[in-house]
Amino acid sequence: MKTIPPETEIEAEESDFKPLTAEEAEVWRSRNPSISVWKVVAGQALVGMLVALVAWALTGRASVGWSAAYGALAVVAPAALFARGVLRHSASSKPRAAMVGFFGWEIAKIVLTVALLAAAPRLVSGLSWIALLVGMVVAMKTYWVALLVRPGVRKTD
Repeated sequence: MKTIPPETEIEAEESDFKPLTAEEAEVWRSRNPSISVWKVVAGQALVGMLVALVAWALTGRASVGWSAAYGALAVVAPAALFARGVLRHSASSKPRAAMVGFFGWEIAKIVLTVALLAAAPRLVSGLSWIALLVGMVVAMKTYWVALLVRPGVRKTD
């Protein structure tokens, strides 16, 4: 294997990086369990419904609630499509095919999101773009909440 010599003195200094042993990796995995993608998508749907109900309750207008719900739908439906597509081929023995599939499903997710947003004025009567955007943003931020509240996560010492 050919190595490239460092270009500067900073690059020549020793790195603090130390690979984990198999035992250390197993301990790390047990302390940081993965969360199901479907739980995150379900959480997004639940949070989207809550935002829609709050929007409806605060404004007293059903159209605002439907707008917020549609905004959440514009996040949840593409996320579910992406999750299904990626998980279906996740056990692929070919890394290149898995990577191409990942990017292909990401493009499909973006296209579906744009299509849903373009159709919003025709599908939601009395559309409130502000409520739609609030529904979208809150549903998207559910990813971060899922990462923070997943069981078994411990702060590093």
